[in-house]
Parts: sequence; C-alpha cells; structure tokens
Amino acid sequence: MSLNRNEKAAVVTDVSAQVARSQTLALAEYRGLTVEHLNKLRREARDKGVYLHVLKNSLARRAVSGTPFEVAQGAMVGPLIYGFSEDAVAAAKVIADFAKGNDKLKIMGGAYAGKVLDANGVKALAAIPSREVLISQVAGLLKSPIQRFAAVLAALVQKQSPAVAESADATAEPAAA
Repeated sequence: MSLNRNEKAAVVTDVSAQVARSQTLALAEYRGLTVEHLNKLRREARDKGVYLHVLKNSLARRAVSGTPFEVAQGAMVGPLIYGFSEDAVAAAKVIADFAKGNDKLKIMGGAYAGKVLDANGVKALAAIPSREVLISQVAGLLKSPIQRFAAVLAALVQKQSPAVAESADATAEPAAA
C-alpha cells in the first residue's frame, strides 16, 4: 500500500524526531521472518526502549539526511527493519540477540557516533554491557577500596582489643582490692 505525500511527510517527521534523540542505528534484513517473529522482536525492542520499525528506504534516507546517521545511507538497501535507540547499545543488542536465535534476521549494519558500522561492528557494539551494568561496575570499583580499608581497620581493632581488655583488667584489679 503506497502512502500519499502527506503520509510520507508524517513518517519522515516521526523518524526524524526519533533520530534526533538517538545515539545508535542498527539495520537488519527481515526477509523470511514470520509475523509472529516480527511481533516478538518488536515487543523486545519496546521493552528496552528501542524504536524499531520497517521503513521505506527512501523515507529513511530522507529522515537521516543531515544527521550523524547519514553515513549509513549506503547500507539502506533491501527489506530492512530500522532500530534507533537513545542508549548507545540497546538497538544493537536487541537486534543481535534476536539474530542469534533466528537465522533469518541478518544484521546489515548501522551507525554510531557518526561512524558507519558493518554487521561485525553492530555485534561488537551489542557485546558492550548496558549503561546500568557499567554504572554498577563503576560503583563496585569505587566501593571496593573503602570496604578493604574498613576491613583493615576492623582487623586492627580486633587485634588490639585483647590487649586493651587485658590492660583494662589489670587496672581494674587494684581498684577492686
């Protein structure tokens, strides 16, 4: 079903608004996927905050024109599903994880930080931990020296406490006699 000029302009506007908020673009060929599989992929994308849509390539090219994703225009060929995400790895992760379990979804490429990514680049981006995981890892690293220092202090107190207890007993005996 073809779109009229106003509908095409609305699609370009909608995608352009999403592109302006996104850090990553991931492209995948969906040829051979069933509607059931596509719906599952869309659900996973929605749960992770990824804008995932099948778009006409000419409209997608128009939407990314003048943005950092413009470098991926050469990969916009064939039946593609487009994934945009504000999180740097979310779109790549959703598509790469789904492609692992379904060989009909082929990663075609993408873009990140103004650089075009091939299929291996998208997979490498997907292998990076999410923002939340990275933040928790940094927090753990920051907490570790403090925990170790507290453990050393506790050990020193524990080591000195028998001596302190003996000296307290020695001073307490003459007062009792």
